[in-house]
Amino acid sequence: MRNKKKKDEKRRFNLTKRWKISLTIIGILLVLALIGFAAILYGGRLIVNEEALILDTTTTIETANGEIIGKLYNENRTMVQIDQIPDHVKNAFIAIEDRRFYEHGGVDFKSVFRAIYKDILAMSKVEGASTITQQLAKNLFLSNDKTWTRKSKEVMAAIYLEQRLSKDEILELYLNEIYFGNGVYGIETASNYFFSKSVDDLSIAEGALLAGLAKAPNGYSPINHPDKALNRRNTVLHSMEAAGMISTETRLVEEGKSIDLAIQKLQANPWADSYIDLVMKEASDEHELSIDELKRGGYRIVVNMDDNTQQIAYEKFQEEPYFPGNMAGVEGAFTMMDQETGKIIAAIGGRNYQLGDLNRVMVKRQPGSTIKPIAVYGPAMMKTDKYQPYTLLPDYAIDHNGYVVSNADNVYSNAVTIYDALKYSNNAATVWLLDQIGIDYSKEYLQKMGINLQDEGLAIALGGLSEGITPLQMMESYRTFANAGKMIDSHTIDRIYNKNGEKLYQAEPSETEVFSPQVAWNMTEILSEAVETGTAAAGEFSKALAGKTGSTEHPFVKGQTKDAWFVGYTPQYVMALWMGYDKSDKEHYLTGGSSYPTSLTKAILSEMDSRKPLAESFTKPDSVKNLPKPILLPEITNLQASYEFGGFSIIKGKLSWQGSDDERVIYRIYREEDGIDTRVGEIEGETEFIIDNALFKSNRYYIVPYDPLTKLEGIRSETIELSW
Repeated sequence: MRNKKKKDEKRRFNLTKRWKISLTIIGILLVLALIGFAAILYGGRLIVNEEALILDTTTTIETANGEIIGKLYNENRTMVQIDQIPDHVKNAFIAIEDRRFYEHGGVDFKSVFRAIYKDILAMSKVEGASTITQQLAKNLFLSNDKTWTRKSKEVMAAIYLEQRLSKDEILELYLNEIYFGNGVYGIETASNYFFSKSVDDLSIAEGALLAGLAKAPNGYSPINHPDKALNRRNTVLHSMEAAGMISTETRLVEEGKSIDLAIQKLQANPWADSYIDLVMKEASDEHELSIDELKRGGYRIVVNMDDNTQQIAYEKFQEEPYFPGNMAGVEGAFTMMDQETGKIIAAIGGRNYQLGDLNRVMVKRQPGSTIKPIAVYGPAMMKTDKYQPYTLLPDYAIDHNGYVVSNADNVYSNAVTIYDALKYSNNAATVWLLDQIGIDYSKEYLQKMGINLQDEGLAIALGGLSEGITPLQMMESYRTFANAGKMIDSHTIDRIYNKNGEKLYQAEPSETEVFSPQVAWNMTEILSEAVETGTAAAGEFSKALAGKTGSTEHPFVKGQTKDAWFVGYTPQYVMALWMGYDKSDKEHYLTGGSSYPTSLTKAILSEMDSRKPLAESFTKPDSVKNLPKPILLPEITNLQASYEFGGFSIIKGKLSWQGSDDERVIYRIYREEDGIDTRVGEIEGETEFIIDNALFKSNRYYIVPYDPLTKLEGIRSETIELSW
């Protein structure tokens, strides 16, 4: 009995010991498992790049009416949220790529063991067992090589992702990340590319076709290999049926459908390239959005381009007759904005412009005479007590401390009004006027318009600058005349949205007063006349237009032109057009002057007008007065003199003559007596004058017409004697 008792005790002890050992082993295994799992998670964390989870998304540039004119991307992808993707589309990918997606924790070990078995038999890596999570990890963080090291990293990254993200988040990333061939990334972009519809409009068959591309987008391409694509699509439909996602009846119906593609090719819009580059520069300069950020960030940028105007300008810039040069390669730049809002509706940076080229809209050029209104005449007329449109200026060659200026035609009239000096682009009077108002005073006004000059000489008056002014700046500066003297910053971007559709920016441009409304209106009337009968009369445009031409002399070829300009405005738009060579040397010069950019601008406006009528005339603001029309002093002819009886004077002298129909003309009557000419009277608008007590006075008289606007006398008449 005692021995039996001892044996029982020994048996219980051994059993207890075995349990303790087993529990210890289990505990150690659990600890090792936890350590291993922690190691996997830690390894996965090291592999996973958090930034890579933010997928590169295409930025679109579109007009106000929703037309996409450009896309910026590293990978052409439009993000879509998981709840926007139909269940049958999600199920198609799950059925063919990872049927146990919602059951595993990132790695499907059943599939892994099967793949390992086949790899061992083949003594190489021949079969994958990647889950959707593993595919996502590989695509985001790893290379595509088939090695055990890469596979181990893939497993660790997948397990880490499963711990960090929900199944829906993983599936959303996966469907947005997939490459579908033809430069297309993500399910939404693929839907639009292959079927011209959004993902939420895809049918079961269409969703199955896209799911079939995930494995080999080029091999199963419905464009290049339609038969393979059809078979692959049907394989996906069978997988969906096997997984209970669709019925047999549905599968048969969908299998019977042909592949009806509606390819949405990415159209090249060369006519928009200049504008797009201007948008990218504005995004960078004003909104701190670099090109790299735009290519990754998925922004939606709504711009102010009017696509009709942009295309009209682009097409006109292709017409050779508008670009006179001794050699091929004459370039040009054109920009136009809405004068009320500052929205840039068109921008042409070159005649054959491609993205990234030199955008001549932003290149500084010598402005020539287009600077006269903003640097000289506008500022001068702000001194209302000294300078009005009909103020006389000296018109002859004056030596300004060694700087002698001549008129373009070398013709002088001794005196000229501000009105005519600007209308006919008189050089001598302009330089004289700048000298009178002062260079510093002029530059103060230019600075208000965003133009900062380092130059200090009187050559500023004629646009002879060390650096120059851009077409964009010239356009903005003339807006002051188009809109009551106020400056506004031009802009291409109206709104910016992030990839989640949240508005980040809305343009609200502010204005700066530069000139008074009266000076602005005076300038509009003068520059309108310049277009009608002055230096800007070239070309054809029947509606309202005010503007100024400009040209610069070629530095190496005497008598030829380096830069040619027209800057102007209609009641709706302000524009600037430059033409010339990028490189000005003895071999490159314009053979025509400012009449060419003037004619080209009018051709653009005429085409715009034919599609949507432009304004017939400028509307005078209520707060300003119209500028009187210039008075043309007549030549006095048919002067006659006679005596008359009657009245208090008993004998009166009567003078009559042929003058002007303009009743504003004043006629001054002069008497010659003993070598002294005396003005005895004047009369406005009439061509008769009565001389009292004429019998007892000298009887020799002559008439001089007088302009009350310019305070200038005209040519005197012949002398006539009163006689019986």
